[in-house]
Amino acid sequence: MNSALWVAKTGLDAQQTRMNMVSNNLANANTTAFKRGRAAFEDLMYQNVRQVGGQTTQETLNPSGLSKGTGVRVVSTEKLFNQGNMIQTENPLDLAIEGDGFFEIRLPDGSQAYTRDGSFQLNAEGEVVTSSGYSLEPGIQIPPDAESVSIGSDGTVSAKLAGQAEPVQLGEIQLTRFINPGGLQARGENLFMESASSGPPQPGTPGFDGLGMLQQGSLESSNVNVVEELVNMIETQRAYEINSKAISSADQMLQFTNQQL
Repeated sequence: MNSALWVAKTGLDAQQTRMNMVSNNLANANTTAFKRGRAAFEDLMYQNVRQVGGQTTQETLNPSGLSKGTGVRVVSTEKLFNQGNMIQTENPLDLAIEGDGFFEIRLPDGSQAYTRDGSFQLNAEGEVVTSSGYSLEPGIQIPPDAESVSIGSDGTVSAKLAGQAEPVQLGEIQLTRFINPGGLQARGENLFMESASSGPPQPGTPGFDGLGMLQQGSLESSNVNVVEELVNMIETQRAYEINSKAISSADQMLQFTNQQL
């Protein structure tokens, strides 16, 4: 069996995975605070026919050897956490993180998740929640008679209540950072989960200890560059076609060999 068939087959699989990443990036080009993914490739094991450095005589060594590659595979699909653009919304509960950090979210089962999507809303009890209804941690509750809500760059939340001249402080929003945010596990709904590779969460006050600052009335856009992704799509398509052509050529070589026998 011609090994080129199997090598080209691994190339088709790898390019198909890359196309899936590009498609997902483009599909989420308008998703708030979405972080684009990138496929990383590595070559597979080599078959050593002549070992490099092996002796050819008692006094000479093989300078290069002879080895045959067995293909390629996708070794990881990493998330790139570079900053997205800031979009002004004028909504007092919209928050954008300028710099490093994540909002901590409490899921219905009591576990913790993390997000950079700051499009918060209020539930029936006046609690600040995500678009899916998950509570922000630490919890912030807005009184029903609040006329306006102000959120400082350091996360301080205050409200102007009806009949009172001075604003009332309601709490503080914290941010959480990770040593390796690329190691977070994406779970959908713009949420990430802690993993062994991300390191433990390090909560703190916005603007301190390397954490970013908050911008009220703004949202962070996706960091997907549509033009770059379209170029990646064309590049992936061409690579897929070339691997497909390699399979076709190897098949024709086998047919030629069979006809000569």
